[in-house]
Amino acid sequence: MTAPTTTSAFGALRQQLADAAATFADSPDALTGILAGIVDDVDRALAEPLEIFPVCHHSPSSALAMVRRLREKRPRVIYLELCEDLQPLLGELRNCRLPVALQAFASELDGFPPAWGPLSVVAPVTEASAEYQAIAYALETPGVELVLVDRSTDHVFQWLPRPPSAAGPQAGETPAEGPPAGGTHEAQGNEDGALHGDAVGVEIGDLRPGFADLEAYLLHHGKVRHWSEWWDQYVEQPLVDADHETYRQVMVLIGSLFRRLRPAGSDRLDRDEDRERYMWTRMREHLAASGADPADCLYVCGAFHAASRVEQFGLGADAPAYEITGRTGTRWRYGLIPSSHSAIEAQFGLASGSVSVAAATWTKAVSRSRLTPFRLDGQQGGRRTTARRGRTGATAAPPSAAPASTAPAPAAPVADRLSGFLAEPPPLGGLDEAELRGWCVDIVRLARRNGYLASTADAIAVFETSILLAGLRGRARPTPYDFADAAVTCIEKDVVPGRRDVRRLCEILLGGDRIGQVGYDALPPLARDVVDRLRPLGLDPQERTVQRVLLDLHADPGLAPCSDLLWMLRHLLPPDAVRPIMGERRLGHRSIQESWDVALGRNQRALIELGYEGVTVEQVLEQRLRRAVRGPGATAAVALEAVEDAIRLLDSPRLVDELGARAVDLLAAERTVDDAPEVLRRIRRLLAHHRTTGSALPAWCESFVTVGYAHYCTLLPTAFVDEQTGVRQVGAMLGFLFSMESLALSLGCDRSQLELAVAQSHPEAPAKIALLWAARHHLGLLPLAELRERCADLLGNPLVVPAFPRYLAGFVQALEPVPGLTPFVVEVMSSAFARLPDPVLLPWLPTLITTLREQGPELVPLLVREAGRTFPGSLPALDAWLPPWLAPTPVPVVTDAGAAAPAGPVTDLLADHPAAVDAVAALLGCTGEWRRDVALVGPSAPAALATLLADHPETTVAVAGLLAA
Repeated sequence: MTAPTTTSAFGALRQQLADAAATFADSPDALTGILAGIVDDVDRALAEPLEIFPVCHHSPSSALAMVRRLREKRPRVIYLELCEDLQPLLGELRNCRLPVALQAFASELDGFPPAWGPLSVVAPVTEASAEYQAIAYALETPGVELVLVDRSTDHVFQWLPRPPSAAGPQAGETPAEGPPAGGTHEAQGNEDGALHGDAVGVEIGDLRPGFADLEAYLLHHGKVRHWSEWWDQYVEQPLVDADHETYRQVMVLIGSLFRRLRPAGSDRLDRDEDRERYMWTRMREHLAASGADPADCLYVCGAFHAASRVEQFGLGADAPAYEITGRTGTRWRYGLIPSSHSAIEAQFGLASGSVSVAAATWTKAVSRSRLTPFRLDGQQGGRRTTARRGRTGATAAPPSAAPASTAPAPAAPVADRLSGFLAEPPPLGGLDEAELRGWCVDIVRLARRNGYLASTADAIAVFETSILLAGLRGRARPTPYDFADAAVTCIEKDVVPGRRDVRRLCEILLGGDRIGQVGYDALPPLARDVVDRLRPLGLDPQERTVQRVLLDLHADPGLAPCSDLLWMLRHLLPPDAVRPIMGERRLGHRSIQESWDVALGRNQRALIELGYEGVTVEQVLEQRLRRAVRGPGATAAVALEAVEDAIRLLDSPRLVDELGARAVDLLAAERTVDDAPEVLRRIRRLLAHHRTTGSALPAWCESFVTVGYAHYCTLLPTAFVDEQTGVRQVGAMLGFLFSMESLALSLGCDRSQLELAVAQSHPEAPAKIALLWAARHHLGLLPLAELRERCADLLGNPLVVPAFPRYLAGFVQALEPVPGLTPFVVEVMSSAFARLPDPVLLPWLPTLITTLREQGPELVPLLVREAGRTFPGSLPALDAWLPPWLAPTPVPVVTDAGAAAPAGPVTDLLADHPAAVDAVAALLGCTGEWRRDVALVGPSAPAALATLLADHPETTVAVAGLLAA
């Protein structure tokens, strides 16, 4: 590190601070070293031949000082602290309405832990920021070069600390060890309060103490609640009208103070110093390559970096060159996304409304100082002026070209402006009663519109309370923060009648949450393609409100491509971006009329980030479906869902076959059956779709059925005894095996495999036991009478009765694979209610209800419908009703064993070719002989039939009467 260059300009200040440390400090040596070091940092930064311009992001005073300095110095080269690979995006700012954010996005990582993806870096830009003024000046002035010198976005993540678990920065966490002490602020955004999403933010010139005790001390003695208010009161307002030298010295002083009071040994300090080495290395490389004169250059950086003490600081440093590592193989995509005041506040930990207050301060200061800020040609949201005014109001020529460099002018001696600034209080501004009165009237008007019972008396109370609060806090005039506190005190009572509280109304009044917009020309190709394809619907892509769209596809078939695009966007974008109101798109069905709520304007960030993944929506959707089935968390259910989406949205047989083949591989590789219910539901739907729309099943469907049949037969015995496998999963496995059995057998599967799997199953849980009984009944191994007897034994055993609801849950799950058991389940449940006494029934009744609700909510309606068919529909009928399972079994009429079958072509065919009947009889174990000696029709009818009709003539008489009528 080079020794600080000292001058006599700050000698008196240095001595004054040393005397103060010796008088008031307990450890004067330590405090003297800190205070003297701060003065040395200021002296060193001001003595550098390359002019350093310290800034604070979103600071109106920094922006005003930048405008004044640019008009005075007219530099030919501007070095800006911003990620160097974001430079191609700067020209696109003229197609946007500020605030917007420069973004670098990467979804396919190479060189970073996969858990970190996707990676996103944003750098928000507002009009009231010094860097925007520098960008506008450089891009609109011929002959001026703008060079971004900060680390690339790839290095942002390279330099993040990697914990042993290799887990990356998660949403809502700070990738550093705490609030930054200055320089670039990196923090994670959150989706609730930001348009930036989960992105690492790059902010130029943020100044905030990294020493928590110092910040708490400043807030306490400054009589403010948060850091943004302290900065506005004690730095922003005094520096708004300060001259250039005073501004520079004060900003470097603050940056040095926060830097020296930061805890030593932090990872964040090390990264900041590496960034400073990086920037000075890039500036030296550019000066050597371009031959530019440092006197014609301006280095715009955060005040924290202006007080740098790294050995590479300055053009005259003799330290070895800093070695810059290469980038990883990660492919970064760049673009602009909309931003907002609340997004910046949420992402960078600022107080709510602070950016809006800064924007209002900027507007007022520009009007008061009669300065014309720089603006990009064609910039949305404002009018560009061709003539520019200096501070005195005289019209100045536009900066058509930077002045040619001649012999460097001698540097002016550094004058001590700090002593006067620190010793004298800032000039007190008088109370602007007209401004405060307007605020009070407007806030009462807003409050009444939002449901508050506010009146003129409340406006007077807010006016007086604002002045009172300012006086209590030692302020000559109320600040916007004092006014907001007074409004909350006087207007907001016990409850908030609407969506917005009074503090939020104050933010709206003082500037509102200004939201930026990315213009059409600055959108990526995919976003422009979406806008062009939706033009037939008459949508305004810049509109931030929800737009209702009606599509009559029967009357106007030409709108079908728009419908297809909306359904794809529904799948890819957030739920509120594109929402169907009427109509649906499912397998084999397309609505002829649709109604949509479209809000692409407020979801522009998501649409832009979609453009980083491909050129068209179809390409992105196809890539995402492939990624879903190839990812580490892919399962057979996920693959079947991807197949459905491919059929519904893309109608690509090639992609469907590819995803289906992947589903077969995933199913064969699974070792658990957790997704069996989802697999069964989706494969049934897909098979039904292919059977109704095609002549033959695709090859992957047949393979899925055969593989699934063998797979579930193999896992069935283990699933029955595994405690981690639920009865719902086992029921779904049996449902797959039983419902797909005929198709699987036709494709070559062996039924004996299923029989062996059931025979090898020996569950112990009551629900699985009931499920096994149902499976054996379906296979013909357990007759219904024996099953009924087993259930009766369960009800008769007092030790089993408390667990009987679990058996019922198993029987309910059995309705999926064996729907024919529905009447029996109703019978079992009715028998339980009929036989069990109330002291036994009432305790397990809640268990029964909760069990059915948790394990079979979709199967309970089957029981309800069956009960409705079984039980009578009226109370009188209930008194005489006898349950079908208790009714006496009718005794069959035994006829002569030798009675012959009725004659006819079927009988003659079987008699002429008895081989088939003999084979069936042998299979069933029946014995008998063929007889042809009995007449089968006419007067030779069997004697038993004639005797029956003679004994009961009523039937014959009734039939005869019916035929006669």
